[in-house]
Amino acid sequence: QVQLVESGGGLVQAGGSLRLSCAASGRTFSRYSTGWFRQAPGKEREFVACITGSSVSTLHADSVKGRFTISRDNAKNTVYLQMNSLKPEDTAVYYCAAGRYTTVVSGYDYWGQGTQVTVSS
Repeated sequence: QVQLVESGGGLVQAGGSLRLSCAASGRTFSRYSTGWFRQAPGKEREFVACITGSSVSTLHADSVKGRFTISRDNAKNTVYLQMNSLKPEDTAVYYCAAGRYTTVVSGYDYWGQGTQVTVSS
């Protein structure tokens, strides 16, 4: 029903910024809440941020609050994650997902392939 493709990952120095994009296909995309999750080697996939379909509400994990901002543009079928003041511990594969407005992995039905973010010190 919904296909998601992340882009914008790469290598950045600590303190730098990066903006991730998630391009979605499917005419019902605006009905879904969207989340960003990340997974570092050897660790569980963890919640980063989520946003309701109409952008009325957002949630950000404590670890990224004040540094990362989730947003979406339904006219472009795209979700964004603006990442500022990046830290080495932000290094992970970042995944975009569509589903319910929740912080848990199981609440999402559709997932992108992921994009690597590496923050050097």
